[in-house]
Amino acid sequence: MIKNWEHPIFKTISACADELGAECYVIGGYVRDLMLGRASNDIDIVTVGSGIALAEKIQHTLGKRAYLSVFKNFGTAQIKYNDIELEFVGARKESYHRESRKPIVEDGTLEDDQNRRDFTINAMAICLNSSKYGTLLDPFNGQTDLKNKIIRTPQNPDVTFSDDPLRMMRCIRFATQLDFYVEQKTYDALSRNKERLNIVSKERIVTELDKIMMSPKPSKGFIMLEDTGLLRLILPEISNMKGVSVINGKGHKDIFYHTLQVVDNVAAAGGSLDLRYAALFHDVGKIPTKHFDERVGWTFKNHNYVGMKMIPGIFKRIKFPLNERMKYIQKMVELHMRPIALVEDVVTDSAVRRLLFEAGDDIDDLMTLCHSDITSRNEAKVKKHLENLELVKQKMKEIEEKDHIRNFQPPISGEEIMSTFNLPPCRLVGDIKNVIKDAILDGKIPNEYEAAKALMHETYKQLTVKS
Repeated sequence: MIKNWEHPIFKTISACADELGAECYVIGGYVRDLMLGRASNDIDIVTVGSGIALAEKIQHTLGKRAYLSVFKNFGTAQIKYNDIELEFVGARKESYHRESRKPIVEDGTLEDDQNRRDFTINAMAICLNSSKYGTLLDPFNGQTDLKNKIIRTPQNPDVTFSDDPLRMMRCIRFATQLDFYVEQKTYDALSRNKERLNIVSKERIVTELDKIMMSPKPSKGFIMLEDTGLLRLILPEISNMKGVSVINGKGHKDIFYHTLQVVDNVAAAGGSLDLRYAALFHDVGKIPTKHFDERVGWTFKNHNYVGMKMIPGIFKRIKFPLNERMKYIQKMVELHMRPIALVEDVVTDSAVRRLLFEAGDDIDDLMTLCHSDITSRNEAKVKKHLENLELVKQKMKEIEEKDHIRNFQPPISGEEIMSTFNLPPCRLVGDIKNVIKDAILDGKIPNEYEAAKALMHETYKQLTVKS
């Protein structure tokens, strides 16, 4: 990772720019990260002139290890060199139509290019030409904003966000990733311009949402998204969780803030992006299942199952992938209460076997989610739940070592059942397989071939006699 100006790539760029007689600067995120002491291999280069011409000369200088891609329609080029990614563009100025976030682009000066940047901390540039090598050009005091941990726009924030509404997501993303504050005028403009987000593609929004989710404390971003009204446009199901209903003096915990605490807990435990999304959606079924009972208070019956069923519709609307990732999140949402339910009852071998079977290789992630879901303010209650959860983990370990249930397949296949009894594919085959599976999970027979084969014959006789 590049952390300073000592890397020879900058001298190569400098020499090539000087030979072409072109003003050349490194700009944007690399400069910001350099000043924050963060390593980065993504480097944006802006030149007054043709970014493509400069990239072609640099690629020729670097030789075969440099891979050049040219995007003539956009006037940009990219070089991948070892583990470095260089993006080249000519300095430009932009103007926008209200109906689109695609700008009308014209050649411009460095000042024009800095004026069009999203935030002051991303508008700093460092000259690479030998005559001014290393000189910082910071027209909007981005260096001061970095020091004070402030996100603000270089120009009028209403214009900045209206021109390119994705910048609203980027504003909240940077504040969350860097743990910065959004300057008040900039923050107020987020609410005023929120409806402009509707012209941005769902895919671009999700990319920013992913980055917020992978921040050290994702709740900061989601609270800002909710406060500005952006979350209701993206994930109304999560926004709807906010608030507490009270009847006859009985209330329930605020599901929105509880959910964000669970997400933060999963993040602190090093959870993957998908596990963090599972945490975000784990209680999504609580709002449609919320019910007040005079005897017991608020209930959320089967909210895990209802939530699991809601996931495909949410994913389709916001253009999340409808693939194994979705199935994983559905599984986590459906099963997230099971370990807790186990600790509140007698921990039977059968219940643990079934949980291991249904969770499969995702059991460790499920236990992380369940651990993160314990957010009560009652310290005694939290202590009891955590202790009981450890008992369940120990029971799982013992049963897995003994019975090898995780992701197990019954020792008798459907093909063997059909071959043994000369059956076509039919319901009877599935019924016999399920009896064998249930018998193993319930501990009635060991997870071994001979025991399963004997039960297969016994079950066939019983089912065929009944029919």
